[in-house]
Amino acid sequence: MKKLFLVLAAAAMTFSTAIAQEAATATAEQPATEVVEAVEAPAEATLDAETEIAGDSIHYVLMQKFLEGGWGWMLPILVVLVLGMAIAIERILFLALSTINTKKFIAQVEAALNDGGIEAAKEVCRNTKGPIASIYYQGLDRYHLGLDAVEKAVVSYGSVQTGQMESGLGWLSLFISLSPSLGFMGTVVGLVQSFDSIQAAGDISPALVAGGMKVALLTTLLGLIAAMVLQVFYNYVIVKIDGMVNEMEDASITLTDILTAYSKK
Repeated sequence: MKKLFLVLAAAAMTFSTAIAQEAATATAEQPATEVVEAVEAPAEATLDAETEIAGDSIHYVLMQKFLEGGWGWMLPILVVLVLGMAIAIERILFLALSTINTKKFIAQVEAALNDGGIEAAKEVCRNTKGPIASIYYQGLDRYHLGLDAVEKAVVSYGSVQTGQMESGLGWLSLFISLSPSLGFMGTVVGLVQSFDSIQAAGDISPALVAGGMKVALLTTLLGLIAAMVLQVFYNYVIVKIDGMVNEMEDASITLTDILTAYSKK
């Protein structure tokens, strides 16, 4: 799972670098005459841009809006989104691979315990993936110390397994908070640029404030979108972990009952 996260993170950085280079190239190749015409005729330039967007693909439209928002502010938000998605996908895959048929597993352990004893039941746990199998193995491994030791081992190792399932969620929560914060920072910078333009010109004109306002709105929009997407994945992972923790607790009680009955034979 760590290798998967590293691969996704490297892909995110490569993609972000490519976007930054493309943004810089597009800015460098823009003729100065087009900038002058855009200032002199903002209404006509807006109409031409809308007509161009209507005939282009979604990918090009998104790229154009990304560049209009200023890659210096849009790029960090995009990096945060990609890294957060990498952590969320890694957690989802980890939890999916850790999920087993609990009832079937408990039946196998009980059957092995009745037929071959503790060692046979431990072998079933060794051959089964997931936190429940690990908890069962730790409990069975301490059966010779008594049922009290089994209960303590189950509780302690259950906390360890819960911590492993929640690994990385702190970073995901940070990215959820960081995305809109970066967007709002871009908003503030865009507004400052707008007021600087008004102050330099000594007049309030839509053409003067349009650039700064566009940066303000687009960075806020991307930051909110990134936060909402990551929040959905975060909640899904939390719900999945809560469900697995409940299964672990139920399975732990069942293990105690099974070993209690086995000790009376």
